[in-house]
Amino acid sequence: MAWDLHKLFLRHANGITRSLRRRGLSEETAADITQDTFLRVLIAPPAENITNSNPAAYLYQVSRNLGINHQRRERLFDKIDSFDEAVANVADPFPLPDAVVYDRQRLRLTEAALAELPDRSRRAFELHRLGELTMSQVGQEIGLSTSRTWALIRDAYRHIVMRTSGL
Repeated sequence: MAWDLHKLFLRHANGITRSLRRRGLSEETAADITQDTFLRVLIAPPAENITNSNPAAYLYQVSRNLGINHQRRERLFDKIDSFDEAVANVADPFPLPDAVVYDRQRLRLTEAALAELPDRSRRAFELHRLGELTMSQVGQEIGLSTSRTWALIRDAYRHIVMRTSGL
């Protein structure tokens, strides 16, 4: 049997997807099953001895069967509401020990990098990053223009990143 799957896909793919959507499948799942239908027919075409003069009916039947199989598999899974308290208790709220060690090492490197900065640069960085002041507010606080304050803070960021990136 010599079906032109490209033409069949162009002609029937949207209809198959709509048919699957009417059966209650999501848009993404219906599109996936539509592609699976054509792949199934491409990989395992109908037997030569079967007289099937209606390829569209065959494609719709394959997609229907794949959709039913998908829905059966979905019913086997226990669905858990992600906002359920049981799910919140599954995850450990405490970081892993190696994450704690890594974070402490990074913190020590950051503190050392901050200590290496000139006083005005360190103060500008701390006011901006820790004090959550705007560049303009930091500039007024330390008596510099906004552009000069921005340059100090930018250089402080660069210095800290360079010193802590070696970990």
